[in-house]
Amino acid sequence: MTDDQFGHAMRNRWMLDPAITYLNHGTVGAPPKCVLEAQQKLRDEIERQPSHFLLREVSPKGVGKWKRGRSRLREAADVVAGFLGAKGDDLVFVDNTTSGVNAILRSFDFREGDEVLVPDTAYGGVLHAAQYAARSRSATVRIVEFPKSVRGPGDIVKAIDAAIGPKTRIAIIDHITTGTALVLPVAEIAARCRKRGVAILVDGAHAPGAIHVDIPSLGVDWYTGNLHKWAWSPRSSGVLWVDPARQASLHPAVISWGLDQGITHEFDWPGTRDPTPHLAAPAGLAFMRELGVERVQHYNHELAWNAGCELARQWESKPMGPEDMTGAMITVPLPPHFGSTADDAAALRDVLLFEHQIEVHAGALNNQVCVRISAQIYNEMSDVGRLVNALRLAS
Repeated sequence: MTDDQFGHAMRNRWMLDPAITYLNHGTVGAPPKCVLEAQQKLRDEIERQPSHFLLREVSPKGVGKWKRGRSRLREAADVVAGFLGAKGDDLVFVDNTTSGVNAILRSFDFREGDEVLVPDTAYGGVLHAAQYAARSRSATVRIVEFPKSVRGPGDIVKAIDAAIGPKTRIAIIDHITTGTALVLPVAEIAARCRKRGVAILVDGAHAPGAIHVDIPSLGVDWYTGNLHKWAWSPRSSGVLWVDPARQASLHPAVISWGLDQGITHEFDWPGTRDPTPHLAAPAGLAFMRELGVERVQHYNHELAWNAGCELARQWESKPMGPEDMTGAMITVPLPPHFGSTADDAAALRDVLLFEHQIEVHAGALNNQVCVRISAQIYNEMSDVGRLVNALRLAS
């Protein structure tokens, strides 16, 4: 597969409505047809013998004398972990990144007066989880303000380093920010945090599949990310990687049968659930490998950057950061006449979808309405041209 075979020629590999120009892959993901087919085969297999499959094939303990050498979840975890440079037994499946963050914060040994460092780019659900965990144990959340115009990774490292104080115990850092769509220098931030005795939790919601990720090389304590966005798994499926030194103290937010038996037992069997999004995750990675992981990521990066530059050129604006901090998404501020609030952004999203059949994320940052384009291999620059034309009509 070569890059010139990507674009609209790939649309038939997805279930997406051909009448809609879909530039919003990053919000909730979109699994390819072949992955949905793999998931359906798993569902069919489960329904032929539900108890056998769930209690003997998926459960880490098995039933009676039957015990699988390695459960199906562990086999899937081995594949996903390998894609992320990790070991399978250091990684567990969670419903999504927010679930992983909650497990970590609920398990963390907060003491009165401790401080949680959270950047102003944090995803809202993650910020709320931090606020809840902190107030429950007399800790506080400190918001780090990043520069409104980011010139390079050093700006982010400097802001985090300056914000760490004597009471800071844990920092939550995005790998790729949700609103500004910037790839942050996680390894450099983690190194600064380690020197100051601060634990680091990475929100990697948009990273697996979008950019190259080698979790152990980052030097972090915990890493949680979604597979159902850029790694093409069915939704919802996420992962939580835990440094071996942190595993004994970690428990899922929902406690069930595996209590105190290690993270794989605790997270693999939270009770009856549909395991097929996790079990089908290797199918998404297999399809990406078939196409060429580096080719997919290169195509998406180039398309995202070119799309952002085109929007910036049209409105004499500029992307939120430089190209080397851009992955498969890009955010561009729009002129003042598009509004300045979250309500203005929501109204624009509705106009683009219902009047122009374009689905794209819009939000409000720094009192400006911004659009965030997700670039996927079924998109091409003509989709961006349609967006530009629609925005001109919407203004």
